[in-house]
Amino acid sequence: MNNPAVSADVRRSNLSLVLRHIEACGPCARTEIAAATGLVHASVTALVADLLARGLVEEAGAAASGGRGRPRRLLRLLPGRVWTVAVHVSREHVHLWGADLAGIAVHTDRVRHEAPFGDPGAMAASIAEVVARAVVRADGAHLGRVVIAVPGPVIEGRVGAAIGFGWEVTDLAALVAGHLPGLRAPVEVVNDASVAALAEYHALAAAGSGHPDTVVYVKGDTGVGGGLLIGGRIHHGSHGMAGEIGHVPVSLDGPRCKCGSRGCLVTHLGLHALTAAAGMDPLIPGQDTAAARVELDRRLRAGDLRAVAALDGAGHALGAALLAVASAADVGEAILGGYLADWAPWLIPGIDARLTGRRTEIPGVGFTVSVGVLGADATLHGAVQAGRERILDDPTTVPACGGREAPTAG
Repeated sequence: MNNPAVSADVRRSNLSLVLRHIEACGPCARTEIAAATGLVHASVTALVADLLARGLVEEAGAAASGGRGRPRRLLRLLPGRVWTVAVHVSREHVHLWGADLAGIAVHTDRVRHEAPFGDPGAMAASIAEVVARAVVRADGAHLGRVVIAVPGPVIEGRVGAAIGFGWEVTDLAALVAGHLPGLRAPVEVVNDASVAALAEYHALAAAGSGHPDTVVYVKGDTGVGGGLLIGGRIHHGSHGMAGEIGHVPVSLDGPRCKCGSRGCLVTHLGLHALTAAAGMDPLIPGQDTAAARVELDRRLRAGDLRAVAALDGAGHALGAALLAVASAADVGEAILGGYLADWAPWLIPGIDARLTGRRTEIPGVGFTVSVGVLGADATLHGAVQAGRERILDDPTTVPACGGREAPTAG
């Protein structure tokens, strides 16, 4: 007997297969799709009819068949049909991109959230405010998903202990959805460094940089975050904390960390630690850190001795943490992101000094340090990609246009 659940799964899988091919290779003809996917031509015809009804693809003219046959009707992605709303929450701001199905940001927004320490409800209200504006701006496009990237472990969809915000386990998605009762799109919460890691990994690959099997990403932003990639996929670990390199201890008697330990990498590499070591005024809790970053950057580029020494010492601490991660997970590459990418010229000498001994004694075990190319937008790029992947994986989440029923596809 035919199992409806299995049939629905097969249909979703086949729709995804066809849509992904059109997205990657279009404009293309149905015959080309059949040849590339292995699906029979009748199934491709039905699947394309479904995607046309949902407004995900459109006819894009015709091309000569190369023989006496009829011209081939070409198909291409219709990216404006669906939006992903990507939100990046930092200590001071909520940043938002509304991106189409091609991953292009067509709407941006940013607010200073003023959320008190320890109050996720206030943060949720600020997030809902910018999401609501994005919904209006979408102007009829289907809102496929809202992806919220936060600095902290995400366990089964909930934010774990977000130390920088003073949150305990928090269902941030539910809090945001509660402020948007008319929102039909699913709300998903992800770790900011993990999605940034994936975005930088693919951006560097597109630029021609190959990667080893296991890669760690380290970024400076709200604090010091990270992500671990194995085989090009995010590895979350047992508790959603894989790659949280900011809390790798690098000094047994170092400064006390908010996580309860001592000498964590963030106490040497975080912006508070760097500005203090550079002789700058201490950062006040809740203070906008942008001005401090600009000033530290100015001092570094002017050759200020204290600033340069601060980054060199931080590079040694980062090198020690990378050695620990490399020993535990056999990591072959570290990608620096956020302000670490901006200040890589001053960090890498200290990192290399720590790695020299390992490289000399075990020359066959390579370890490279790469610099990210997406800058402060890496997390938003990653969150957009996460939302796009959900839609490309299951096109049936997009309703048919104009109230029409999408045809049954095999």
